[in-house]
Amino acid sequence: MCTSFRGCTVKEAHEDDLIAELKPALLPRLYGSSGCETWSVRFSPDGSYFAWSMGYGIVKLLPWPLTCKDSAEAGCDEEKTLNCGQMVWALAFGPCRSIRMNVLHQNARDHELLLATGLNNGAIQVWVVSTGNLRFTLTGHEAPVRDLVFTPNGSLTLASASRDKTLRIWNLAKKGSSPHVLRGPNYWVFRCSVSPDSSAIASVCNLDSKVYLWSLRSYTFMRHLTYDHERTMASCDFSQDGALLAVASYHSTTGWWLDLWDPYTPDILTRVEDCEVCAYRSDNLLTSLSFSPVSLQLAFKDYRALQIWDVERDKLVTNTDHSRAGGVCCAFHPHGGVIATGCRDGQVKFWRVPQLVPSLRHLCRVALRFSISTYQVEALPLPKKILEYLTYRDIPKQKIIYCKEHCS
Repeated sequence: MCTSFRGCTVKEAHEDDLIAELKPALLPRLYGSSGCETWSVRFSPDGSYFAWSMGYGIVKLLPWPLTCKDSAEAGCDEEKTLNCGQMVWALAFGPCRSIRMNVLHQNARDHELLLATGLNNGAIQVWVVSTGNLRFTLTGHEAPVRDLVFTPNGSLTLASASRDKTLRIWNLAKKGSSPHVLRGPNYWVFRCSVSPDSSAIASVCNLDSKVYLWSLRSYTFMRHLTYDHERTMASCDFSQDGALLAVASYHSTTGWWLDLWDPYTPDILTRVEDCEVCAYRSDNLLTSLSFSPVSLQLAFKDYRALQIWDVERDKLVTNTDHSRAGGVCCAFHPHGGVIATGCRDGQVKFWRVPQLVPSLRHLCRVALRFSISTYQVEALPLPKKILEYLTYRDIPKQKIIYCKEHCS
């Protein structure tokens, strides 16, 4: 069954864990041609909207869930088309508030829901979601804006990562204020992630074998997480308690790696890697990863498949989408249960995520680690096994998730 939205098609699918698909009206002129890619997909903080960068400078804002079948044929009132005029690399909804920071920025509920779009010319457009109107444009970046994220403390603080080798921190609540510019890398800044307590931001560059950690309180550099060999950095994301930082990287001849770091110490706690059979394929670039906002599940996407790893149970709970569509991004719904993936041909696919109830001990760990560092935990007079659990030192040190049959 298909439901037509203006400029796209919603397809209800019943294979594997696929829930639905969005197909753009403007299909690529030739497979592999640029301009049509879905570089970013995002759900709004309350889960009521879905934003889709559908290529050719167009962003679709759709109500979630995608249920307005009857009204869609006449044009759903809540659906909006944003013509950005440039290729859109990044999307971010704001303000964004963590469930553990409700005491902060109580006036966030008075702010309108905004959508920021990062453009190929370095500009950042800020749109009002309720009307679809452009509120203002931020300028300063001198190259494409590759990533955007609002801080989760409910404020209108926006972080942007750019190919001009800088991060910029914007305070949208103060009209006309200049951004804080974080400089240091000598390479394009590809991705950034803000810690759940909004105290730090992590960033990765395309050809730099280091992760950069910055303070969002003093806007200063804190430390590197350094690799010992050359690789291309693809993405990074903090866990829901900020005690883990997942980093995706790859090398064109030796495959990809997914590392879980302790951002405080800093130590690599575990490594997930491509198997040798898959490593020499040219289409096995790890392009995106995302921690679930409600559990210790980590989704990662390469050109072949979407995989979701339950870190607590050390189990792969989703392994699907083995196609040549070329997935480049993924995003969890804020309430869990669904994850969206964007593809190189402009399509979006929605996948069912297993609803696994976190253990009580994990919930206690998350509550504790949200507010204290690894060093503070290690200073507590607790048995060794409890300390290892609280600091995630009990995770297996290395894991190979792909197996031979997935390389066909």
